[in-house]
Amino acid sequence: MEPSSDALSLRQLIAEAVPAALIDGLTGTPAYLVGGALRDALDGRQPAEVDVAVEGELGPILDRLGLEACSHERFGTASLQIGGRQVDLARTRRESYSRPGALPDVAPAPIRTDLARRDFTVNAMAVPLQGEPELLDPYDGFVDLGARVLRVIHPGSFRDDPTRALRAARYVARLDLALEPETEQLLLQTDLSGVSRDRIDANLLRLAEEAEAVRGFELLDRWRLLELGGERLALLRSVAELLRIEPWAGLLPRARGLLDTALAEPERLETARSLAALDGAQPASALFRAAEGKDDGLLLLARALGADWLDQHVSEWRRIRLRIDGSNLIAAGVGEGPEIGLGLRAAFAARIDGRVDADPEAELEAALAAIRAAGGI
Repeated sequence: MEPSSDALSLRQLIAEAVPAALIDGLTGTPAYLVGGALRDALDGRQPAEVDVAVEGELGPILDRLGLEACSHERFGTASLQIGGRQVDLARTRRESYSRPGALPDVAPAPIRTDLARRDFTVNAMAVPLQGEPELLDPYDGFVDLGARVLRVIHPGSFRDDPTRALRAARYVARLDLALEPETEQLLLQTDLSGVSRDRIDANLLRLAEEAEAVRGFELLDRWRLLELGGERLALLRSVAELLRIEPWAGLLPRARGLLDTALAEPERLETARSLAALDGAQPASALFRAAEGKDDGLLLLARALGADWLDQHVSEWRRIRLRIDGSNLIAAGVGEGPEIGLGLRAAFAARIDGRVDADPEAELEAALAAIRAAGGI
């Protein structure tokens, strides 16, 4: 959809994107719809959250709204829910970096200075929420949005905050943008070594939450920001597909499954491969023992590597519950000790292999037979 920025469109955009209660609470304080919320609204998309930049203190606004908020004093930000919408308030500010990759030092500043510290031109636009609406667009972000181009605001952008390169993968994948050539050259020189692991992982998790997450990871691999390789990318595609179908859909959060796949250690992948190498025609009890105790993420990896039998393990086998327990074995004359566990495991194997039905007497007989064979009775 072609973006639009005429005054009438901007009025309608504000009415649709910003809760009226929030605008009422902003009375007397210059405030602007900014960032991703404005970008998405201009692009004809419903913003996932409302981003508002405020030229002034947030405290009086929060007091007027009378709602519980999560505030971060260092950055002058607050998050709250208004009418079922996520609203992020931030004081307009300037940023400076003590070193590449460090968190910024911030100080209050007017809106145009605030726009100058942002990552990409399409995120450096603002519309005032009071008075006549006009698009503040000092870096031609509106033109870039219409041209489907992602462009940094200044050449030092990725040096100041290398995580912007990770964010670029999200925007390119989600919004179907193309890197502007100079931006691409700067991005390819990005050094993430000075960024904390926590910040990198947080950005990768946000990428994994995207509908086009796999494409985003493909971009990071192509840009050599995350060394994945063809096999890992193919695994990511398989995992993404599995998480759409039963019995894997809903087994674990999609984003977590994708991120775990992207970052899986070699030892974890090797364990998954060993499960995938098992002969699915062998008794179900043997397969169950191989998968028993493995976390869902590891099982998902193994299934993506070809362990089709895990469909049955997840949907059926691990849901089986015996009708007997240790007390039944003791009542039948088995002494307390390791024989109890041996008998219960034998009864479970008989159930899962289909040698006995879900009948307490049949389970008990299978358990006792195993104990007798071991000389336990």
